[in-house]
Amino acid sequence: MLLFLFGVAVFTLIDLRGTGIGELLRPALGAPAESGLWGRFAMAVVLTTAIAFNIVVVNLLPRWSQVPVVWAELLFLFLAFFYSFDLSYEFIGRKIGFLITQGAFTTIYISLVSIAIASAIAMAAALAKMSNNAMAYGVATFYISFFRGLPLLMQIYLIYLGLPQLGFVVDPVPAGIAALSVCYGAYMAEIFRAGIQGVPPGQNEAARALGLKSGVTFRKIVLPQAMRLIVPPTGNQFIAMLKDSSLVSVVGVWELTFLARTQGRSEFKHLEMLITAALIYWVLSICFEMLQARLEAYYGRGERR
Repeated sequence: MLLFLFGVAVFTLIDLRGTGIGELLRPALGAPAESGLWGRFAMAVVLTTAIAFNIVVVNLLPRWSQVPVVWAELLFLFLAFFYSFDLSYEFIGRKIGFLITQGAFTTIYISLVSIAIASAIAMAAALAKMSNNAMAYGVATFYISFFRGLPLLMQIYLIYLGLPQLGFVVDPVPAGIAALSVCYGAYMAEIFRAGIQGVPPGQNEAARALGLKSGVTFRKIVLPQAMRLIVPPTGNQFIAMLKDSSLVSVVGVWELTFLARTQGRSEFKHLEMLITAALIYWVLSICFEMLQARLEAYYGRGERR
């Protein structure tokens, strides 16, 4: 039933453009608009049969090859979907180098600096929230609540437009980095706190029994074990930050989204640039997902049998 509904949905989308698989099958089945309900039903049956056959064939393959095959098939469908837009590939070819060298580089630079600052803020806020000092606890909880409660776009505006009212003029890039840092630092503070508290209390007790100082215990024993719990959600936060860095374009930062909009506007090729920027974001995310997997394997090596 789900396959049948999927077939109907896919066929309906294809028919709206009049291209793709629908064009290949129209000589035999006719256009749904012309053949009515039965033509649409026949197309749904054909697509459902093809999807079911594909599933059976993929399941017969060795397990190690199934994931690459599924990725290749889905990528082909997405590329076919984009191909139906009648894009100007010559225009994309002329602009993609500039998008990568200028836009993607700026995006990565802003994200890396922001995640480093956010991690330092998050660690300080997490330790303050776990401390017995009431003032430190109050400051940390207020910071976490305030910056998690405000939209990131509003924080960018407050920093970029608000600080000059106090006599501090901030350039667009530092303003964007500051907004991303304080916003994600508030979210990551809870990640760091949960990771630190996830280390069994016996580790601290054993370190005290050996006469280790609290600072040494935290750096050498608690934090390395907490990193196994901290790295996965922090990696997810970084990938989210990579995409949210597009919001700093509102203050004129020449990052990927800003350049995609401006370059597409010059020749009315908006869709070409937006799709290209989307694919660049996806490739960047894949690269950092692979790096995150390596870090998870490194910090989780002590748990493997």
